[in-house]
Amino acid sequence: MPTTLQNSDLYRLPWTLPDNAINWLEPTSACNLYCDGCYRKNEPNSHKSLEVVRNELNTFKRLRKTDGVSIAGGDPLTHPQIEQIVEMIATDGQKPIINTNGQLLTKEKLVALKKAGVQGFTFHIDSGQGRPHMKGKTELELNELRLKYAEMLAEVGGISCAFNATVYDRTLEDVPEIVAWGQEHIDIVHILVFIAYRAAPIHKGYRYMVGGNEIDMTPIAYAIDEERKISIMSTDIVEVIRSKYPDFQPSAYLNGTERPDHFKWLLTLRIGTKEKIYGYTGPKFMELSQSLHHLMKGTYLAYTQPKTLRSAKSMLALAPLDAGLARTASAYLHHVVTSPGKLFSRLHMQSVMIIQPADFMPTGALSMCDGCPDITVYDNKLVWSCRMEELINFGDWIRAVPENKVSH
Repeated sequence: MPTTLQNSDLYRLPWTLPDNAINWLEPTSACNLYCDGCYRKNEPNSHKSLEVVRNELNTFKRLRKTDGVSIAGGDPLTHPQIEQIVEMIATDGQKPIINTNGQLLTKEKLVALKKAGVQGFTFHIDSGQGRPHMKGKTELELNELRLKYAEMLAEVGGISCAFNATVYDRTLEDVPEIVAWGQEHIDIVHILVFIAYRAAPIHKGYRYMVGGNEIDMTPIAYAIDEERKISIMSTDIVEVIRSKYPDFQPSAYLNGTERPDHFKWLLTLRIGTKEKIYGYTGPKFMELSQSLHHLMKGTYLAYTQPKTLRSAKSMLALAPLDAGLARTASAYLHHVVTSPGKLFSRLHMQSVMIIQPADFMPTGALSMCDGCPDITVYDNKLVWSCRMEELINFGDWIRAVPENKVSH
């Protein structure tokens, strides 16, 4: 039976367009790797100047209140002034988080970026990438590469370590083993992100319009016209994870702009050790963490510091306020009673996030992530980063219109 989740059982993250957790900065569209499903055209000579980057950061400050800035692209490590960009963000009092494929990251580069103020890395690693010397590697074989970067960050210390992977129909069954690998390295891997494969399908029976004029979709990097399964849902990923972790339970979500019953972002926070996951936080804990951070810091929480994630045992004190924590504390205490030595083991917290990008509706509308944190700047305006190619190529959003509704 397909997995179903109820909105009422989860905490709807409070993020909005002007008051969010994250900004999405793209200092370059250049990349040294092709990833299947990428939504940005590779532009080798597209590095933005520090002046342009500063202007975009100022636009964020004027229009949007956040805790952190995801530095993406392209691959931001290709930018020759990436350290200055990180320092610029850190000086503004925001958390700089670098989204990268990791190919240009060395120990020396990492140390320099930490000195500049970097707070975290999100490494995009999956089998849909054309990595040199790693073509044909399975998702599980790529765990060796993931571990290389996790250990590099752990050695330098104090930097959040996240991994994301696009989930294709051929790799959906591998997700539980990646989650298990994450548990095995729960002390140095802080976040796992799974992104359901999405593209812009060129459907028969629709015309694609910009400003009343029909356009050709082929310049759009994420447009496809071949038959390909793009119907993986976030709940499908939850279901397959439950095949290995039956009690796996998300506690917070973002819904779709067109479908409030679609779970576009699902956030799960689990507590345990390398040997055992004791349980998951519930929606009240998520509400407390977001609300308290906003009350104390004025922003919603983005990335949690590694030292906090290593202190999960202290979080169990909040068990009376959260049903998920109460179940986790009960499981942990029962284990301690039977194995007293476990009382001295450190408990870790680890996030598992599932993202379901834009969905094409039969009406031609696109259901976006309501309260999307991956909002970027284009022409001094806040726009969806995953659809910016439409603005670059046509100056406005593309609208799909069923042919029987187009005026002749």
